Amino acid sequence: MSTPVALDNRTSARPALRLVTDAPAAPAAAPAAERSLPAGTAPRGFALYVGFDEAKAAASGVSLGTIVEALRRTLHDLAPAAETYATVALAPVGAGGRDVDVVRLALHEPSAVARTKPEIEVEERAEAGVVVDISRKRVLIDGESAAFTFKEFELLQYLVLREGRTIERAELVGSLWQQGDADAPGERTIDVHVRRLRAKLGRFEDIVRTVRGVGYRFDRHADVAIRYGHGTPSPDRF
Repeated sequence: MSTPVALDNRTSARPALRLVTDAPAAPAAAPAAERSLPAGTAPRGFALYVGFDEAKAAASGVSLGTIVEALRRTLHDLAPAAETYATVALAPVGAGGRDVDVVRLALHEPSAVARTKPEIEVEERAEAGVVVDISRKRVLIDGESAAFTFKEFELLQYLVLREGRTIERAELVGSLWQQGDADAPGERTIDVHVRRLRAKLGRFEDIVRTVRGVGYRFDRHADVAIRYGHGTPSPDRF
C-alpha cells in the first residue's frame, strides 16, 4: 500500500489508521504491467507479513486485533471492492528469531520454508549426482564444481524454484533479462541458453525437460539435491 498511514490516538480511545496528507509524496511505483511479470500471469492481491507480538502491541497501547481492524478499515476506504482475509501466526512461546521471520515461517511463505530444509542429505549425496546449491550460487556435478556462468545458474535456479511447473520461453526471457538488455535473447534463442546449460550438466542434462511447443520444466530427480540457504528467492516474488 503506497499511501502513508499512521496510528492516531488523539481522537478516539480505540486507535484507528488515518491518512497522512502532509507527508512527502513517495515515488510512484511502477505499474504492474511494467514489471517483469511471468508471462500469462497477473497480480491478484498481496500478502503483508507483520512481525509484532502482543507484548509489543500492548506496550504501544494497541492489540493485534485493533491493528488488523484498522488496516481493514483503511483498505476499505482506499479500495472498497477489495476482499481481505487475516490470519494470526502462532509460534511456541519463547521462539527465537525476528518476529517477521517467525510469521513468514508459521504461515508457510515459500522462501522461509525453503531455508529450513535440512542439508544433511545433500552432503551425503555430494559425491554423486547434481547438487544445485542455491545458497552459494553454484552447481556440483559428482562432487566437482561446474563452470556455470551467472546467467546459466539463474536459468537453472528459476526452473528449480518452480519445480513441476512448465515455464514458457517468454516468461524465462522476461524474468531473467531486463528490457533493453543488449544480450537479451528472443523467445526462440532462449533455446541456445538452455542447450548450453544442458551441455554443462553432462549426463544429467535430462533434469531440464523440454515441453514441446511450450517451454521447459524441472521435475525432482533422484540424482538431484537442492541446497537452500538464507536469501533464497521466493518463486512467488516478482
